[in-house]
Amino acid sequence: MLIPPDQLLVFALASLALLLIPGPAVLYIVTRSASQGRAAGVASVLGIQCGGMLHVLMATLGLSAILLSSALAFNLVKYAGAAYLVYLGLRTWLSREPVELGALDRQPLQRIFVQGFVVNALNPKTALFFFAFLPQFVDPARGAASLQFLLLGLVFITLATFSDGGYALLSSTLGGWLRRKIKEPRFALGQRLVTGGIYIGLGVTAALTGQRHQ
Repeated sequence: MLIPPDQLLVFALASLALLLIPGPAVLYIVTRSASQGRAAGVASVLGIQCGGMLHVLMATLGLSAILLSSALAFNLVKYAGAAYLVYLGLRTWLSREPVELGALDRQPLQRIFVQGFVVNALNPKTALFFFAFLPQFVDPARGAASLQFLLLGLVFITLATFSDGGYALLSSTLGGWLRRKIKEPRFALGQRLVTGGIYIGLGVTAALTGQRHQ
């Protein structure tokens, strides 16, 4: 078995925790859905997930190459990744950056899809998350590391599709109320506290879950 069920469950739960918090991708989906309806929300979700798949493929190729070149380098990447997740959490707690809502003018569905792809494909935090978290659950002793990376990435994208789709359906129904809520200072504060806590929790989980490679 490429990945034991218990580790796959831990990865799925950690991924879901990250997906449920309103980051840039979720905020894009919410604002598009609330301002332009369900079809726009679905288009934005599909674009976001295609952008995510690009990160999955890049992480699969890059991390597999690191593992093949040096087990020591791979271990350094793993624990540096865990430390980076904790750093992200602390920085998020201390941040005072406003929540970015994106443009609310009506757009064709094709453009919304492309914008969603760009939002996620060019988001460095998405790439860094994959490079920081995926290695903790990969063990070359179980088989091809590249397949393990790809499997984990597909699990993440599948969960993201359902999670983001739920946001799209909910926000398209709530509409104007949700747009007003997002702009409230308390929402931004709550987002920072929850997001920072989840990042720190993911970093600790990654450090404790990861297997050392010889």
